[in-house]
Amino acid sequence: MNSPFLPDWVAFHAARAPEAPALDSPQHRVTYGELAARVRDLAGHLADRGVAAGDRVLVALPTSPAAAVAALAVQSLGACAVEIDRGMGPAGFASVLRQARPRFAFLSSQDGAHWAAASGGAEFAWAWTFAAARRGAAPSAGTTELLGDGALPPGARGLVPPPRPEIPEGSPALVLFTSGSTGKPRGVVQTFGNLFANTRSIVQYLALGPSDRAMLILPFHYCYGRSVLQTHLFVGGSCFLDPRFMYPRVVMEAIGSEGCTGFAGVPLTFEILRREVALGSISMPCLRYVTQAGGPMRPETIRWARQAFASARLFVMYGQTEATARLAYLPPERGEEKMGSIGVPIPGVELRVLDEGGRELPPGEVGHLAARGGNVTPGYLEAPEETAAVLHDGWLWTGDLARRDEEGFLYIVGRAKEILKIGGHRVGPVEIETVIAEHPAVAEVAVVGAPDAVQGEIAVAFVTLRAGASASGSDLRRFCRDRLAAHKVPARVEFVEAIPRNASGKPLKSELAARARTTRHEGGEG
Repeated sequence: MNSPFLPDWVAFHAARAPEAPALDSPQHRVTYGELAARVRDLAGHLADRGVAAGDRVLVALPTSPAAAVAALAVQSLGACAVEIDRGMGPAGFASVLRQARPRFAFLSSQDGAHWAAASGGAEFAWAWTFAAARRGAAPSAGTTELLGDGALPPGARGLVPPPRPEIPEGSPALVLFTSGSTGKPRGVVQTFGNLFANTRSIVQYLALGPSDRAMLILPFHYCYGRSVLQTHLFVGGSCFLDPRFMYPRVVMEAIGSEGCTGFAGVPLTFEILRREVALGSISMPCLRYVTQAGGPMRPETIRWARQAFASARLFVMYGQTEATARLAYLPPERGEEKMGSIGVPIPGVELRVLDEGGRELPPGEVGHLAARGGNVTPGYLEAPEETAAVLHDGWLWTGDLARRDEEGFLYIVGRAKEILKIGGHRVGPVEIETVIAEHPAVAEVAVVGAPDAVQGEIAVAFVTLRAGASASGSDLRRFCRDRLAAHKVPARVEFVEAIPRNASGKPLKSELAARARTTRHEGGEG
């Protein structure tokens, strides 16, 4: 399949194997033939209502086959799907509307009140309201239609979409929002060419094929979840969309009963499984690979995951929304030897460690991690200054600091904006977090900086303890002194019930940094 257009992948497999499973969930079963028909019918309906190539169409639906149909139908017309997190709330919705200015929208009736507050009286040219749940007021819109579970309004079948015009690969296909370090939602533009390049690369190193079936618990508005969907549609595989991870054992049992060959999770996913599920008692006979991305995972948890999913290969991966999804992966056979590494570049991507002037640094030296490849975004939506800050001469400056070893394996030291400057030393929070996480009493840890009159800045560690475990701040600082240089030992340890996280499971360090600036010994520094 050499087309850069996702709907073409679906149509190809529908012609080849119309009865093959495509998108399933606990409530719905959708074959490739049915998926292609729904996409075609909805695309015809959208075109009849005025959606055309180049338009932006908001997709704010629950993760479901219907949400996938909506985005695919939009993209089949050469238009751009703008996927957002429904948990943003009115302020986030308003920010998205100001940046994206969509004329059309797919909304959930559950979010009607939020949209009414966010829109400020503005109206979409047309809106389709997903009516699986009918709570809440209807969103403000010039015209609205109710959608059923198949993402089709009544009477929409049979409308043939017009032939797709000539669409360059560089045309926007998808906009995903990421909060970055500022907390403000930023729209990352992903072109049809970006999606094609990244999808082919991931398919290559995971060796995906038509028989693969992914257990997908990650949302479509998150580039990781979106990439799982796209890679399986590319090869003619299938996804089981399961929103029940609040009951993790149920999801793990479904991996077995649904014949899933792959499972994707963020670090928090595996921490929850480790604490709450005895995986040894669950049969997962078809599982052959497990992937982890979305931030660094504790070495102890990586080793646990390897053992717990012993029949599957564990791929530790690294990426960014600005890179469509993926930039590097750690080959499973090198996992223990290269513990802590994000691995090597994925096929078709170059990664370099650069100094402030853009010169490549030799192995062992810490610098800015930069990426180049067909998957790199052309920029942020309607934000030329922010785009210019991260794209330089075709290279994406990821914002991460890294070092490379003699074999070319990369290690993240920390975010450039999060690097601490303690008594003249540059200290990466990740290094401190990795050490503290090895303490047997520690469940989770996040390290941030706080201003200090003497050293300029100090490290503050926020820690949650395992159930039934105990440790004092002095215990953890002593543990660090045995393993770190003196200037890297946290000056303070704050014990908290939970580390705040965003919808993707990443720690909200901006919240912790604000707390570190305004508190001293709250939580029991020993």
